Amino acid sequence: MSVQERKERERAARERLIVATARELAEQQGWDAVTTRRLAERIEYSQPVLYSHFRGKREIIGAVALEGAAEMAAALRAATSAADGSRARVTALARAYLDFAERNPAVYDAMFQLDGGLAFAREDTPEPLKDAFAALLDCLGEVAGDGVHPGLFTEVFWASLHGLATLTRAGRLPSGDAERRVELLVDRLAML
Repeated sequence: MSVQERKERERAARERLIVATARELAEQQGWDAVTTRRLAERIEYSQPVLYSHFRGKREIIGAVALEGAAEMAAALRAATSAADGSRARVTALARAYLDFAERNPAVYDAMFQLDGGLAFAREDTPEPLKDAFAALLDCLGEVAGDGVHPGLFTEVFWASLHGLATLTRAGRLPSGDAERRVELLVDRLAML
């Protein structure tokens, strides 16, 4: 292995450490607790080392969001591939989405609530974000219905899931009715 290859591998490892540490800190204490000073202390590198990887917190949030999008896409595909029939797949998708949001609140915030400097719904949208949407579209496109654009239907269903996730987490919706909300969403919006 050349010196250059070793340096690139070490750089990539440091970057993964920064992102993992930011994510861990955000999950434990919230995104306000994530500062370059605190990250530098936790990973035992100087702040200039952090800045050699990321220009600031915004880019770190973006990196966490991209990682989370890849994880969410994998979780959605795993859930839907194990289900048999359209209704079961859409129900599994909704449950997996809401479960991901509940289990990873700081990552979910990085993906959808905070400014990570990422473009959505544009040509320059990063691939992990496109793939997360594709994981939704793969399942929901088949139930959009005649004359309904599959992408538009997916956006509306996704917005509904996001609303449920956000309102439930904020304590605005009683947690005891979560399953009934999923059933209603699948029955009425997806007409299954």
